Amino acid sequence: MWNWMMLGLESNRVIRLRIAKLMRGGKAAQREARRMVSEKVLAAAKAGTSLMAGAPGDKIVEQYRRKVAANAKRLSRNRTRRKRK
Repeated sequence: MWNWMMLGLESNRVIRLRIAKLMRGGKAAQREARRMVSEKVLAAAKAGTSLMAGAPGDKIVEQYRRKVAANAKRLSRNRTRRKRK
């Protein structure tokens, strides 16, 4: 149950960070929108495959939590690189 609750909380943070990025617009927002959709399709396929292979629900939630954590880290880091034109 803990993993499920934490996934909900962590996902909310990523949603907030993504909305902020999308609201800024531009090419970075377009890339983020494409990335978001493709990630969701791939994650759903992976979860479905794991489920059919007999993986327990907690294992699947752990997979989602790792991806959510990576997105949170990527979206929240300060941009020290030069902006792309």
